[in-house]
Amino acid sequence: MPPPDLARGLASAPGQPLVAGLLAAGLAAMAAWYVASGGLAGGLVDHDAPPPPTVVFTVDLNTADLTELATMPGLGPATAARIIEHRRTHGPFTDIDNLLDVPGIGAVTLEGLRAHLRPVAPAVEAR
Repeated sequence: MPPPDLARGLASAPGQPLVAGLLAAGLAAMAAWYVASGGLAGGLVDHDAPPPPTVVFTVDLNTADLTELATMPGLGPATAARIIEHRRTHGPFTDIDNLLDVPGIGAVTLEGLRAHLRPVAPAVEAR
């Protein structure tokens, strides 16, 4: 409890403008924070439903190792090993659709992978 003199001083007529000024400054600061955070549109994140990630993991078919390939959705270590073996025996992939030649990869799997694959660079001709 504040000393009686302080409480009497703030509640008295000369102390009321000070209390009103502090209250107005506090309300102005809260209004500025509300507008800066987006107001009713809201710029704050709902922690129960965070926004979806915007980064997509992509790999290059011709340089990815077993670990990179195996972490892609729909692929496991065995299919990743078959991709590397196909690359070793047939040379680099010239098109993403060439993955259909790898045993265990069908059209559905390829469509699931397509967003995670970088475009295949065209082969450089030797001069």
